[in-house]
Amino acid sequence: MHHPERKAMVIGATGLVGGILVHSLLEHPGYSEVRILVRRRLDLENPRLKQYVVDFEQLKVQGHLFEGINDLYCCLGTTIKKAGSQEQFREVDFHYPVRAAVLAKQHGVEQMLAISAMGANASSRVFYSRTKGEMEDALYDIGFRSLHIFRPSLILGNRGEKRFGEELAAHAMKWLDRWTPAKYRAVQASTIAQAMRNIAIVQTAGIHVYPNDVIHVVGVQGN
Repeated sequence: MHHPERKAMVIGATGLVGGILVHSLLEHPGYSEVRILVRRRLDLENPRLKQYVVDFEQLKVQGHLFEGINDLYCCLGTTIKKAGSQEQFREVDFHYPVRAAVLAKQHGVEQMLAISAMGANASSRVFYSRTKGEMEDALYDIGFRSLHIFRPSLILGNRGEKRFGEELAAHAMKWLDRWTPAKYRAVQASTIAQAMRNIAIVQTAGIHVYPNDVIHVVGVQGN
């Protein structure tokens, strides 16, 4: 059942999954508005799209932007190399999502969908996995009516910038796919975006974690 007056907010809309997700939400009859918080505007015009350029470090002053939102989608994520340091990586992958989630909850948002990563675990000795796990734990504590955490493996898709190691890994994983268990199989960005949207529309209450093999299944096309 679709509620045509639902409003979505996407953070991380300039990223690989986020960009696809924004288009997907704009195409969906269930959403009357898609709000995006960005550091730089997307080159995209649509009557249902509202873009807000924000400073994620100072998000508190923009709390009013969360008013009237039903579904908060978080597609934020960087790499330590791109971020430049572990501190800056943690800022983007932990603090930004948690800051947005707290404001969303304060303004009545009931459902959040967030991309984490395979192997996320707050007790991991790997910095990347530990940060993702800590982000998940912080989101659990906020108390959304519905919280959905997606843990993809390597994400495939056409990024603006070239990440050489990832490209090699992507080619290798495509080749290995036929022997790789679904749990580890690389996943298309579009599949993740579709999985997030499909799950959001159902509005299931509680905390739900979707491992990589489940994302492959839930992310099949369809409204």
